[in-house]
Amino acid sequence: MKILLAAINAKYIHSNLGVCSLKAYAEANKGPCSQDRSVEIREYTMNHETDRILEDIYKRKPDLVGFSCYIWNIGYVRQLVRDLALVLPGTAVWLGGPEVSYDGENILREEPAVKGVMTGEGEETFEELIRCYEEGREPEDVRGLIFRTADGRIRSTGDRPLLPLDRIPFPYDSLEGMEHRILYYESSRGCPYSCSYCLSSVDKTVRFRSLELVKKELSFFLDNRVPQVKFVDRTFNCSRNHCQEIWQYLLDHDNGVTNFHFEISADLISGEQLDILRQMRPGLIQLEIGVQSTHGETIREIRRTMDLERLEQTVRTVRGFANIHQHLDLIAGLPCEDFDSFRRSFDRVYRMRPDQLQLGFLKVLKGSPMAGMVPEYGLKFHREPPYEVLSTKWLDYGQILEMKKVEEMTEIYYNSGQFSCTLQEMETQWQSPFDMFRAIGDHYERMGLDQVNHSRLARYEILFDFLKEREPGNLERYRDLLMCDLYLRENIKSRPRFARDQSPYKGAVRDFFIKERQNPEYLKAYAGCDARQVSRMVHVEVLGDGKMILFDYRDRDPLSYNGKAVEIGRIKLE
Repeated sequence: MKILLAAINAKYIHSNLGVCSLKAYAEANKGPCSQDRSVEIREYTMNHETDRILEDIYKRKPDLVGFSCYIWNIGYVRQLVRDLALVLPGTAVWLGGPEVSYDGENILREEPAVKGVMTGEGEETFEELIRCYEEGREPEDVRGLIFRTADGRIRSTGDRPLLPLDRIPFPYDSLEGMEHRILYYESSRGCPYSCSYCLSSVDKTVRFRSLELVKKELSFFLDNRVPQVKFVDRTFNCSRNHCQEIWQYLLDHDNGVTNFHFEISADLISGEQLDILRQMRPGLIQLEIGVQSTHGETIREIRRTMDLERLEQTVRTVRGFANIHQHLDLIAGLPCEDFDSFRRSFDRVYRMRPDQLQLGFLKVLKGSPMAGMVPEYGLKFHREPPYEVLSTKWLDYGQILEMKKVEEMTEIYYNSGQFSCTLQEMETQWQSPFDMFRAIGDHYERMGLDQVNHSRLARYEILFDFLKEREPGNLERYRDLLMCDLYLRENIKSRPRFARDQSPYKGAVRDFFIKERQNPEYLKAYAGCDARQVSRMVHVEVLGDGKMILFDYRDRDPLSYNGKAVEIGRIKLE
């Protein structure tokens, strides 16, 4: 039997852990009737035209196709399912994943070409389903299915008991074709918390993979020098011992290359774990911390458990280590949160100085407790995926649009990490960071810049124009700061229109390089390099007060990817 598992990922760099896990389990549990079983994975992206995906599946002539369904790809899947029924009428089509698990009966009514839906955890369900096909019988005794019977009825077989995680094989037997992708891994399933907006709250039973097995599997990533591994555990550090053992293992076996990403609750981190984190190589791990809101009434209403003061202190402590990228999340549109309280949430999280502040918007997911509170909360949201909020009892659509403006400006000017010097100065002039980003967004909108894609250089010029209007008395200071930000990231050859003319300083810069060749002080690492090589790796900029700044890109900061900036002298200006 020829089976094809199809995943449509958001980006090429992503991979799909779900289909890899289904394949591994099916191949590890072959029965006497399964000798001709062939399970193939095909991963596509949202950039592929559906016709190309359809053509690829058609040429493989599978007996069964299984699609992994999420909010970002369900539209693609539905179109493909309808077309597959026309070109491969004899192929059975099954769907699985969070986007269909809680709406299986409706999916089958709306998509007559779909044979059935696998609900919830899929490994054992998928293997038993294949066995039914191999033995030529209907899957009536396979738990975890909603399917169309031979006479056209829709039948549910009920929920499936959860598997011990150690029974699920390691999903990666080879890295062929995945060399440049993010790999996903899970050491636990379920979540002990009950956040009402999250599907993980449905499964409160947390199961852990044994530490012995986890360490063995992590060694596979380390030995193969995989660039990045993302743990998909919903709250990785909900078990202190499990978390601590894994972090200690990574510290002890660091290969100097691989980065590991964890989603954690920062308020649960212990002193012993902080000691481990302090010792880690910069870039070994990164932490994603879901704050979501700092408004007490909202936190209680969404049934979130969080010690905000402790979380805040932990984030600041870890930031002080200067070796771990921290990504903090906020959700706009949660119950009981109005515009002003969200503004305060944003400002408080911003002042924790995360490396990234991710401002997302509530998605009313099928099967989540939030979906049952739509009337009470006055939730209005898109009826098509990703079901994003449009308004609530506390926020109107216009206020959501203002938050969207802040989200975009935060992404461009803060999360990019390319304007840190300038923002630090700007923050001294604004009581509210939220208001600061909102004002930049207003400038974009007023100047007709909000509907246009801009180059990196243009973003600097736009911010300079904004500051020219807002703080003309401090403009020369901002001119220098923007130039420092520009050259910290890249030895860019095109200069912005506000840049100072550097031609009067050519002699002083030339003298610096001659001196360095004769008696290197700042460029010792470039011994043996010719002038052309050095010019690509360093830049000298003279600022408005005459300071000469050397930007060196040879040893970049592993967290920010910025080069180094060193003052090498001062020119007396005429």
